[in-house]
Amino acid sequence: MTSASAASLSTAAPLRQDATVIGLVGLAHASSHFSHLILPLMFPVFMKEFGLNFSQVGLLMTVFFIVSGVGQACAGFVVDRLGARPLLFAAMVIFVLTCLAASMVNGYAGLIAVATLAGAGNATFHPVDFTILNQRVSQPRLGYAFSAHGLTGNLGWAAAPVFMAGITAGFGWRNAYVAAALMYVLILILLVLQRDKLSTQVVHKPHVADPSVKTEHAMAFMKLPVVWWCFAFFLLSTMTLAVVQGFAVSILKAMYGVDFEAATMTITAYMLAGAVGVFVGGFVAARNVNSDRVVALCMAVGAILLALCGTGWLGSQAAMVILASTGFAIGIGNPSRDMMIKKATPKGATGRVYGLVYSGLDTGFAISPLLFGALMDHGHYGATLLGAAVVLMLSVVVALGVGQRTQH
Repeated sequence: MTSASAASLSTAAPLRQDATVIGLVGLAHASSHFSHLILPLMFPVFMKEFGLNFSQVGLLMTVFFIVSGVGQACAGFVVDRLGARPLLFAAMVIFVLTCLAASMVNGYAGLIAVATLAGAGNATFHPVDFTILNQRVSQPRLGYAFSAHGLTGNLGWAAAPVFMAGITAGFGWRNAYVAAALMYVLILILLVLQRDKLSTQVVHKPHVADPSVKTEHAMAFMKLPVVWWCFAFFLLSTMTLAVVQGFAVSILKAMYGVDFEAATMTITAYMLAGAVGVFVGGFVAARNVNSDRVVALCMAVGAILLALCGTGWLGSQAAMVILASTGFAIGIGNPSRDMMIKKATPKGATGRVYGLVYSGLDTGFAISPLLFGALMDHGHYGATLLGAAVVLMLSVVVALGVGQRTQH
């Protein structure tokens, strides 16, 4: 289609139409975040059932995020060529197969295969989601769309423990995976029924008869420094999130004497506070053109709060409250973060740029446990939180660098 027709998708549309698109994409994004936890939640079961150790089950998530990161960078090119909708449907089918395979697994090799499948399913979501949102949602509502996108991701994380643990307790872990497969089937059916809301335009290269006229190569966007600054931002900020998700329970127990249940609830509070922050951040992003400054401020506040928890100066309850508050501060910046990436994206390269940039998220999740796990193994719990705070503060510098490179 012509560029004019593609541009028409971004013009003002009825609120109901925009809300439907945002809701469908948000549901898909929640299912993606749900997939992040379908293996980790069962680690104790796998260790007992198959005689595995922490290193072996930890490797499952490394496999997941490596496959997801590489696949995400590649998926962006496919989205730009074929459109977002086909890849979205393919990802949901992969998740169904992943859960069915998990329900029948009988050993470590099977778990590796499940992790690979899950990573492949997760790979498409950010280039798919943001291509649909950028093309189908009216420009004045994009800030709210990005807020809803982040909010549903957090809710997907929050829903997974309740869903998987609840069904496992009543019917066993294998049936929990069967139920998850059924859930993905139902989501896929809904998306197919509403497929007209998820179509996107493909930007075709114009045919050039004169061979002396050079056209831009599909990889040309990779030469833009701002794209790699965006990649670096996601890598650094996600490394901090990985520390909180993976180690905060152990840190709270060791440093502040918090029991397991209270420490776990603190992580849940962190995620819920992050969801509230994302909701608030949608209004901030819609009203503030300086996305990079909003992101930098929120990350800086989050880093300070995290460092305060790492000092060991606080009481146990204060440490839990401040750690949860860190999620709120960082969450506010997330919609502005997505607006920041949008501003840095060349026209016609949405899928490719989002695919590459968001693969930094998977890279951060993959390498953070290796780096900070070494500190944890030596009992340096406070240093782990302080190190995560330093990394988050580095992301502040990178966010401001992105802003400087997108000013026109």
